[in-house]
Amino acid sequence: MELKNRRERKGRGDGQRQALHLLRPVALIVLLLFVAGCAATKPSIKETVAEQKPAEGTKTISRLEGGRTGFVITETPDPSAPWRADFDRAVVLMKDGKETEAISILEEIVSQSPGVTAPYINLAMAYRHTERFEDAEDLLQTALELVPGHPVANNEYGLLLRQTGRFDEAREVYESTLLLFPEYLPVRRNFGILCELYLHDTTCALEQYTTYNRAIPEDETVALWIADLNLRMGRN
Repeated sequence: MELKNRRERKGRGDGQRQALHLLRPVALIVLLLFVAGCAATKPSIKETVAEQKPAEGTKTISRLEGGRTGFVITETPDPSAPWRADFDRAVVLMKDGKETEAISILEEIVSQSPGVTAPYINLAMAYRHTERFEDAEDLLQTALELVPGHPVANNEYGLLLRQTGRFDEAREVYESTLLLFPEYLPVRRNFGILCELYLHDTTCALEQYTTYNRAIPEDETVALWIADLNLRMGRN
């Protein structure tokens, strides 16, 4: 029980540092970060910037080529949009844990209906951290309408559902996301935590942790979780 309590405390604390959406001058590039319980610590999937400017209003999800694993989501906000500098400032505030200050900025941006997912997802993160769960869910649904199946939005949605006790719904979100984006490692790690601590499904947890660990063997925390599960399941 003490081990579980320690893991739950760590997961909640790490959740304050979720991966943030970033904007680039030409297109929105999702920076896919390794998430430690949801903590952005290091890149796990390569970031690619489009070489040519896509048509305004284009939203694409494309796979990386040349033997690389991963994907890039490209959106094309208006480069002259007045909210861009404010958005960058809000990202910095969220990285510093100043969600309340970031919220006021992001709310103003969202009120302008920018038509790209980043402000909606980041504001939803800030709302979740301040326990404004219904508002966060509305924003995530908007982001998923803009880019159906958006893996970053769905990863955040799964965390929201878990935090509000809707564990079966969180599982459905994670499973559907992994069908489309099996290489998106933050979902695998968070799905494993959900299975182990909240659904008490050790087989599911071990599967997700093991797949994650093959991609990022240097994550010693997950390696310890795998060893602990194997021990509890009577495996060597």
